[in-house]
Order: sequence, then C-alpha cells, then structure tokens
Amino acid sequence: MSAWETVVALVGLAAITVLTRGFFLLPEREVPIPEWLREALRHAPLAALVAVVVPETVMTQGHLIHDWRDARLFAAAAGALWFWWRRGILGTIVCGTVVLLALRLTLGW
Repeated sequence: MSAWETVVALVGLAAITVLTRGFFLLPEREVPIPEWLREALRHAPLAALVAVVVPETVMTQGHLIHDWRDARLFAAAAGALWFWWRRGILGTIVCGTVVLLALRLTLGW
C-alpha cells in the first residue's frame, strides 16, 4: 500500500467516523426516545463489556478451560470482589491485573 493510499484510507475512515457519530451531535434539541429504548441503552455498555470479558476469561483457543488452576479465574474473582467492596472501576482493573500477574509470575499459571 502506497503512502497516498494510506492517506486516502485514513481520511475516509475519519469521514465515516465523523458522519456516523455526528448524528448524535447535530440536533439542537434532544431526540425523543421511547422509555423502553432508553432503559435498554442504559445496559448496553455493561452487556458489551460482559460479551468481551467472559469468553476471554473462561475460554482458551475456542474451548472452555479444563483446569481450575487458571490465573484468569482468580483474577476475575478478585476483581469482582474488589468491585463489590469498593465500587470502583480503576481499583477493579488494578486488583485483577495484580492477581493475574502474581499468579502467572510466581506459579506459572
């Protein structure tokens, strides 16, 4: 791919991004949304996060993990406990990462 093609691709991607996301910024007043849709959209970020994190936590190469000695399970449990205790996203991420790294570096899981 030449430099010119790369520039054209980047400009095209930027234009598509601005066009698709700009529809939410263009109206001068709030667009009326039914209450059921507003309630459903409130849960969309959590659903997307679960859809990404859960398969990564419980699967390896497309198959369920078969051993309880997987650092990801303990890291996810530690992160969930932290969130239940403190209700903070940053602490949850740090706690899960620390447990994951500790288990992988010390026990080789």
